[in-house]
Amino acid sequence: MALVTLDKTINIAMSVKDRHVSAAWYENMLGFETMYHVDEAGWSELQTNTPGVTIGLGEHTKPVPGNCVPVFGIADLDDARGKLEQANVKFDGDTDVVEGMVKTATFYDPDGNALMLAQDLTGVAD
Repeated sequence: MALVTLDKTINIAMSVKDRHVSAAWYENMLGFETMYHVDEAGWSELQTNTPGVTIGLGEHTKPVPGNCVPVFGIADLDDARGKLEQANVKFDGDTDVVEGMVKTATFYDPDGNALMLAQDLTGVAD
């Protein structure tokens, strides 16, 4: 049995120079639909053609191509983080919170691959 129970969602987060330009590219080239842009957070999200799978675009002045982080939806991030930390899973700093939007925590698999947990704080669960 798994240590934590994930939601049925995954977001693949990527760093880009210009979220709006990148979102338009994903719409035009792959038929994805922009769900929203949160300019104050430097974040955009697109719905892929696969249910439960979205692409997140994080704006960075110097993006790192190939730096893709799977983001797994979870109902209670604090509880899951505690369980994973008890199992000696390494986390990258504190949990980040964007009030009224999302709570996230980055952690690593045994090979150092970054993964992230995200709890929806909008009050609208998928």
